[in-house]
Amino acid sequence: MLTKEMIAEWFQALQDEICKALEKEDGEGKFIEDNWQRAEGGGGRTRVIKNGKVIEKGGVNFSAVHGEVPSFLKNDHTTTNLDNHTFYATGVSIVIHPNNPMVPIIHMNVRYFEMSNGVWWFGGGIDLTPHYVNKQDAKYFHTQLKNTCDKHDVDYYPAYKKWADDYFFISHRNETRGIGGIFFDRLNKKSKQEIFAFVQEVGKTFAPTYVELMNKNKEKKYTEENKKWQYLRRGRYVEFNLVYDKGTKFGLETNGRIESILMSLPQTASWEYNHLPIQNSEEHNTLNCLKKGIDWV
Repeated sequence: MLTKEMIAEWFQALQDEICKALEKEDGEGKFIEDNWQRAEGGGGRTRVIKNGKVIEKGGVNFSAVHGEVPSFLKNDHTTTNLDNHTFYATGVSIVIHPNNPMVPIIHMNVRYFEMSNGVWWFGGGIDLTPHYVNKQDAKYFHTQLKNTCDKHDVDYYPAYKKWADDYFFISHRNETRGIGGIFFDRLNKKSKQEIFAFVQEVGKTFAPTYVELMNKNKEKKYTEENKKWQYLRRGRYVEFNLVYDKGTKFGLETNGRIESILMSLPQTASWEYNHLPIQNSEEHNTLNCLKKGIDWV
């Protein structure tokens, strides 16, 4: 039988695998590890890399926390009778902010949640946030995700791609955070073993896919104007994470470790009043690609 401990152990191994792959491709940066404990139960391993050759700031975090079911879940109409019940949540969360504006930001989260009343589910996804949208890279990225999904269910990619488009949407800006990817939550309609196999496949897709994008773009030339645009796009990333991101909200509402929760924020970002890119510039073309429903494959 697949237990929560077995799932957590696999997630820890995934953290190790991804950190090694990123360090190797960066060539200079090394992850530092910070082990922490949560007073209410559980803890995690936060690993952060800073000022590398390719990666300016990034984190690959593992956590496994447990305790009394948080109040926001008790108020969730999809669950009932949660008084005196406990929860267990484990997963890996990753955000990488590169130095070069031509290398995209990437995020991944894979997670498992269960309660003592027998309710359980998996969630997760991968999404890409280019500072400059390169359509060839976008096609490559989405093709990798489609291939991963198709190994388990041909209906996954179109459904989870749409879910990502809807989820990673900054409604107050009327634009998507990036070019999307896949997003899924509360998966429990198939067997636990089947869904976990899919989540494992998603987790293993991360390293080779992002290493390819790092390697392709890390030596590209860029200007000071490109850097200014990068900081503005990072500002949008911050807005999404602090206003909409469910993982951030879950961490804050379960008294998670604040440094680990806010690891996803970039080292440097900016906000310029009413910034409007020049018509037909690369920046303007990128904004035109930040829309729902684009078929990248």
